[in-house]
Amino acid sequence: MRRACVTGHPVAHSRSPLLHGYWLKTLGLEGSYGREDVPPEEARDFYRHLSAHGYVGCNVTIPNKETAFAALDEADETARALGAANTLWVEGGKLCGSNTDGYGFLANLDACAQGWDKGRGEVVVLGAGGASRAIIHALVTRGFGRVHLANRTLSRAEAVAAPYGDTVRPCGLADVSALLPQAELLVNCTSLGMKGSDPLDLDLAPLPDHAVVTDIVYVPLMTPLLEAAQARGLRVVDGLGMLLHQGVPGFERWFGVRPEVTQELRDLLVKDITG
Repeated sequence: MRRACVTGHPVAHSRSPLLHGYWLKTLGLEGSYGREDVPPEEARDFYRHLSAHGYVGCNVTIPNKETAFAALDEADETARALGAANTLWVEGGKLCGSNTDGYGFLANLDACAQGWDKGRGEVVVLGAGGASRAIIHALVTRGFGRVHLANRTLSRAEAVAAPYGDTVRPCGLADVSALLPQAELLVNCTSLGMKGSDPLDLDLAPLPDHAVVTDIVYVPLMTPLLEAAQARGLRVVDGLGMLLHQGVPGFERWFGVRPEVTQELRDLLVKDITG
């Protein structure tokens, strides 16, 4: 029986076992997907000996994505560009890895806001953490030529933007309002709006009527930002789909079948989130 798992520290909150368990059951496959709490100081050794732990692969969540990348024998282009890996598998005795966060982000928008990228216009991304790096890379790869990256600490935004030249332009959060009139997509990659955190204080009035607003937060599903955008009549995309879609490539690697993100799967996760 092929076994995979989600790893990180902590991982008790992860919904990945529910996601992959659903696919295993509905596809009628023999296999398992569990959780492994792997503290940062033990992470490199754990990943280097993944097979010895009985796994054909694993997902990696915070704070181990950079350590996982450093442990790889082979990394794909996306993982190399980001210096972080969230999906590992063993192939030919080698530890291989990818980063599917950006894939999940794009696939979620493609599924929930068809045509969102038709104009390849300006994008405003809030926050310069790990998820933001993956999303920036995905947007540039998709062909967007002007991405504004706003962060409270400008130097961090500058570091994330540096590899992309003039395509990604760092700025402070105070500059966002002036950028919104030209933005076709607004992405929140901060924790603001997450359950237990302060809401994101941003006036969406300047956004064009055709703009799309998305939030990588999915607890709650409708963050204050998305509620405000919806009240303005804008198209909104919650963060749950990013979680669902980013799991597809890994599952296919580990179990040999490419799964689908269905409404039934989404409903299962929504029920778990909302209790």
